[in-house]
Amino acid sequence: MSIWIRLGDFVSRMSTSAVTGVGDIIDAVRTAFAGDPELRRRVAFSIAMIALSAKMAKADGVVTQDEVRAFRQIFAVPREEERNVGRLYKLAMSDTAGFEAYADRLARLCGSGRPNCAMLTDILDGLFHIAKADGLIHEREVAFLHRVAEIFEIDEAGFERILARHAIPGKADPYAILGVERDEPYDEIRLHYRRLVKENHPDRLIARGVPEEFIAIANERLATINAAFEQIERQRENA
Repeated sequence: MSIWIRLGDFVSRMSTSAVTGVGDIIDAVRTAFAGDPELRRRVAFSIAMIALSAKMAKADGVVTQDEVRAFRQIFAVPREEERNVGRLYKLAMSDTAGFEAYADRLARLCGSGRPNCAMLTDILDGLFHIAKADGLIHEREVAFLHRVAEIFEIDEAGFERILARHAIPGKADPYAILGVERDEPYDEIRLHYRRLVKENHPDRLIARGVPEEFIAIANERLATINAAFEQIERQRENA
Protein backbone atom coordinates (compact mmCIF):
# COMPACT_ATOMS: atom_id res chain seq x y z
CA MET A 1 0.00 0.00 0.00
CA SER A 2 1.30 3.47 -0.91
CA ILE A 3 2.76 5.48 1.97
CA TRP A 4 0.46 8.32 0.91
CA ILE A 5 -2.63 6.20 1.47
CA ARG A 6 -1.30 5.19 4.88
CA LEU A 7 -0.43 8.78 5.76
CA GLY A 8 -3.70 10.16 4.39
CA ASP A 9 -5.74 7.63 6.36
CA PHE A 10 -3.81 8.47 9.53
CA VAL A 11 -4.23 12.24 9.10
CA SER A 12 -7.92 12.02 8.18
CA ARG A 13 -8.67 9.93 11.29
CA MET A 14 -7.12 12.47 13.65
CA SER A 15 -9.58 14.78 15.39
CA THR A 16 -9.21 18.33 14.09
CA SER A 17 -9.87 19.72 17.57
CA ALA A 18 -7.03 17.63 18.98
CA VAL A 19 -4.46 18.87 16.47
CA THR A 20 -2.90 22.27 17.09
CA GLY A 21 0.25 21.70 15.07
CA VAL A 22 2.30 19.14 13.18
CA GLY A 23 4.05 18.35 16.46
CA ASP A 24 0.84 16.72 17.69
CA ILE A 25 0.81 14.52 14.58
CA ILE A 26 4.47 13.58 15.05
CA ASP A 27 3.78 12.59 18.66
CA ALA A 28 0.75 10.56 17.57
CA VAL A 29 2.93 8.60 15.11
CA ARG A 30 4.96 7.23 18.02
CA THR A 31 1.95 5.48 19.51
CA ALA A 32 -0.21 4.82 16.45
CA PHE A 33 2.51 2.76 14.73
CA ALA A 34 4.29 1.44 17.83
CA GLY A 35 3.65 -2.14 16.72
CA ASP A 36 5.12 -1.61 13.25
CA PRO A 37 8.52 0.16 13.50
CA GLU A 38 9.14 0.00 9.75
CA LEU A 39 5.84 1.68 8.89
CA ARG A 40 6.40 4.19 11.69
CA ARG A 41 9.73 5.21 10.13
CA ARG A 42 8.15 5.57 6.69
CA VAL A 43 5.27 7.71 7.97
CA ALA A 44 7.64 9.78 10.15
CA PHE A 45 9.96 10.37 7.19
CA SER A 46 7.07 11.56 5.03
CA ILE A 47 5.75 13.92 7.70
CA ALA A 48 9.26 15.25 8.31
CA MET A 49 9.76 16.10 4.66
CA ILE A 50 6.40 17.86 4.41
CA ALA A 51 6.65 19.78 7.69
CA LEU A 52 10.30 20.83 7.45
CA SER A 53 9.92 21.75 3.76
CA ALA A 54 7.13 24.11 4.77
CA LYS A 55 9.19 25.58 7.59
CA MET A 56 12.21 26.02 5.30
CA ALA A 57 10.06 27.84 2.73
CA LYS A 58 8.83 30.14 5.48
CA ALA A 59 12.36 30.74 6.78
CA ASP A 60 13.57 31.63 3.29
CA GLY A 61 10.71 34.09 2.91
CA VAL A 62 10.01 33.22 -0.73
CA VAL A 63 8.41 30.07 -2.15
CA THR A 64 9.50 29.83 -5.80
CA GLN A 65 7.89 27.73 -8.52
CA ASP A 66 11.15 25.80 -8.80
CA GLU A 67 10.84 24.80 -5.15
CA VAL A 68 7.24 23.77 -5.68
CA ARG A 69 8.30 21.62 -8.64
CA ALA A 70 11.11 20.05 -6.58
CA PHE A 71 8.64 19.37 -3.81
CA ARG A 72 6.35 17.59 -6.27
CA GLN A 73 9.29 15.69 -7.77
CA ILE A 74 10.00 14.11 -4.40
CA PHE A 75 6.37 13.95 -3.34
CA ALA A 76 4.66 11.93 -6.07
CA VAL A 77 1.34 12.37 -4.29
CA PRO A 78 -1.77 10.69 -5.74
CA ARG A 79 -4.52 13.16 -6.56
CA GLU A 80 -6.87 11.64 -3.97
CA GLU A 81 -4.30 12.24 -1.20
CA GLU A 82 -3.31 15.81 -2.16
CA ARG A 83 -5.81 17.27 0.30
CA ASN A 84 -4.26 15.52 3.33
CA VAL A 85 -0.71 16.35 2.27
CA GLY A 86 -1.76 19.96 1.67
CA ARG A 87 -3.32 20.04 5.10
CA LEU A 88 -0.03 19.04 6.70
CA TYR A 89 1.94 21.58 4.65
CA LYS A 90 -0.41 24.45 5.52
CA LEU A 91 -0.51 23.40 9.17
CA ALA A 92 3.29 23.54 9.33
CA MET A 93 3.37 26.93 7.61
CA SER A 94 0.88 28.44 10.06
CA ASP A 95 2.02 26.62 13.20
CA THR A 96 3.54 28.96 15.79
CA ALA A 97 5.98 26.24 16.87
CA GLY A 98 9.44 26.75 15.41
CA PHE A 99 11.16 24.30 13.10
CA GLU A 100 13.58 23.38 15.89
CA ALA A 101 10.74 21.85 17.89
CA TYR A 102 9.72 19.78 14.84
CA ALA A 103 13.27 18.64 14.19
CA ASP A 104 13.77 17.62 17.81
CA ARG A 105 10.55 15.61 17.90
CA LEU A 106 11.51 13.81 14.72
CA ALA A 107 15.02 13.13 15.97
CA ARG A 108 13.56 11.54 19.11
CA LEU A 109 11.84 8.96 16.91
CA CYS A 110 15.33 7.52 16.43
CA GLY A 111 15.72 7.06 20.19
CA SER A 112 19.19 6.76 21.65
CA GLY A 113 20.64 5.99 18.22
CA ARG A 114 20.13 9.54 16.98
CA PRO A 115 23.80 10.27 16.07
CA ASN A 116 23.84 7.19 13.84
CA CYS A 117 20.27 7.39 12.55
CA ALA A 118 20.64 7.30 8.77
CA MET A 119 17.01 8.33 8.30
CA LEU A 120 17.84 11.79 9.66
CA THR A 121 20.58 12.19 7.04
CA ASP A 122 18.07 11.15 4.38
CA ILE A 123 15.64 13.85 5.60
CA LEU A 124 18.37 16.49 5.45
CA ASP A 125 19.34 15.34 1.96
CA GLY A 126 15.75 15.72 0.77
CA LEU A 127 15.56 19.24 2.19
CA PHE A 128 18.76 20.19 0.35
CA HIS A 129 17.21 18.84 -2.86
CA ILE A 130 14.29 21.23 -2.47
CA ALA A 131 16.43 24.17 -1.34
CA LYS A 132 18.65 24.06 -4.44
CA ALA A 133 15.74 23.78 -6.88
CA ASP A 134 15.96 27.43 -7.91
CA GLY A 135 19.66 27.02 -8.79
CA LEU A 136 21.01 28.51 -5.57
CA ILE A 137 20.99 27.51 -1.92
CA HIS A 138 20.46 30.80 -0.11
CA GLU A 139 22.31 31.75 3.07
CA ARG A 140 19.13 31.56 5.15
CA GLU A 141 18.44 28.09 3.80
CA VAL A 142 21.98 26.95 4.65
CA ALA A 143 21.57 28.37 8.16
CA PHE A 144 18.22 26.58 8.48
CA LEU A 145 19.67 23.27 7.28
CA HIS A 146 22.76 23.62 9.46
CA ARG A 147 20.59 24.08 12.55
CA VAL A 148 18.48 21.04 11.58
CA ALA A 149 21.71 19.04 11.24
CA GLU A 150 22.80 20.13 14.72
CA ILE A 151 19.49 18.98 16.21
CA PHE A 152 19.80 15.69 14.32
CA GLU A 153 23.31 15.38 15.81
CA ILE A 154 24.91 15.16 12.38
CA ASP A 155 28.49 16.32 12.90
CA GLU A 156 30.11 19.18 11.02
CA ALA A 157 32.00 16.86 8.67
CA GLY A 158 28.77 15.06 7.80
CA PHE A 159 26.97 18.33 7.12
CA GLU A 160 29.81 19.56 4.90
CA ARG A 161 29.66 16.33 2.86
CA ILE A 162 25.93 16.80 2.26
CA LEU A 163 26.43 20.48 1.42
CA ALA A 164 29.16 19.55 -1.07
CA ARG A 165 26.88 17.01 -2.76
CA HIS A 166 24.37 19.75 -3.46
CA ALA A 167 26.80 22.40 -4.69
CA ILE A 168 26.45 23.82 -8.20
CA PRO A 169 27.41 21.08 -10.72
CA GLY A 170 31.05 21.39 -11.78
CA LYS A 171 31.99 23.48 -8.74
CA ALA A 172 31.73 20.82 -6.04
CA ASP A 173 34.91 19.40 -4.49
CA PRO A 174 34.87 15.64 -5.26
CA TYR A 175 37.04 14.93 -2.22
CA ALA A 176 34.56 16.74 0.05
CA ILE A 177 31.66 14.81 -1.50
CA LEU A 178 33.32 11.47 -0.72
CA GLY A 179 34.65 12.67 2.64
CA VAL A 180 38.29 11.81 1.91
CA GLU A 181 41.56 13.74 2.11
CA ARG A 182 43.32 14.97 -1.04
CA ASP A 183 46.55 13.17 -0.14
CA GLU A 184 44.82 9.87 0.62
CA PRO A 185 46.12 6.92 -1.44
CA TYR A 186 44.00 6.06 -4.45
CA ASP A 187 43.34 2.49 -3.27
CA GLU A 188 41.96 3.81 0.03
CA ILE A 189 39.74 6.29 -1.80
CA ARG A 190 38.43 3.52 -4.03
CA LEU A 191 37.58 1.33 -1.02
CA HIS A 192 35.83 4.24 0.66
CA TYR A 193 33.90 4.96 -2.54
CA ARG A 194 32.73 1.35 -2.78
CA ARG A 195 31.50 1.48 0.83
CA LEU A 196 29.56 4.65 0.07
CA VAL A 197 27.96 3.06 -3.00
CA LYS A 198 26.89 0.07 -0.93
CA GLU A 199 25.57 2.19 1.94
CA ASN A 200 23.63 4.52 -0.35
CA HIS A 201 22.10 2.00 -2.72
CA PRO A 202 18.35 2.75 -3.07
CA ASP A 203 17.49 -0.69 -1.63
CA ARG A 204 19.42 0.15 1.55
CA LEU A 205 17.52 3.42 1.96
CA ILE A 206 14.18 1.67 1.56
CA ALA A 207 15.25 -0.94 4.13
CA ARG A 208 15.93 1.74 6.74
CA GLY A 209 12.62 3.52 6.28
CA VAL A 210 12.78 5.81 3.26
CA PRO A 211 9.50 5.28 1.36
CA GLU A 212 9.78 4.10 -2.24
CA GLU A 213 8.05 7.32 -3.27
CA PHE A 214 11.20 9.25 -2.25
CA ILE A 215 13.68 7.14 -4.15
CA ALA A 216 14.66 10.14 -6.32
CA ILE A 217 16.72 11.29 -3.33
CA ALA A 218 18.71 8.05 -3.30
CA ASN A 219 19.26 8.03 -7.05
CA GLU A 220 20.56 11.60 -7.06
CA ARG A 221 22.86 10.93 -4.11
CA LEU A 222 24.34 7.85 -5.76
CA ALA A 223 24.83 9.68 -9.06
CA THR A 224 26.72 12.47 -7.27
CA ILE A 225 28.96 9.98 -5.45
CA ASN A 226 29.75 8.17 -8.72
CA ALA A 227 30.53 11.45 -10.52
CA ALA A 228 32.84 12.56 -7.70
CA PHE A 229 34.84 9.32 -7.82
CA GLU A 230 35.09 9.47 -11.62
CA GLN A 231 36.44 13.03 -11.34
CA ILE A 232 39.08 11.96 -8.82
CA GLU A 233 39.95 8.98 -11.01
CA ARG A 234 40.54 11.24 -14.01
CA GLN A 235 42.62 13.65 -11.95
CA ARG A 236 44.85 10.84 -10.66
CA GLU A 237 45.29 9.38 -14.15
CA ASN A 238 46.25 12.76 -15.59
CA ALA A 239 48.68 13.35 -12.77
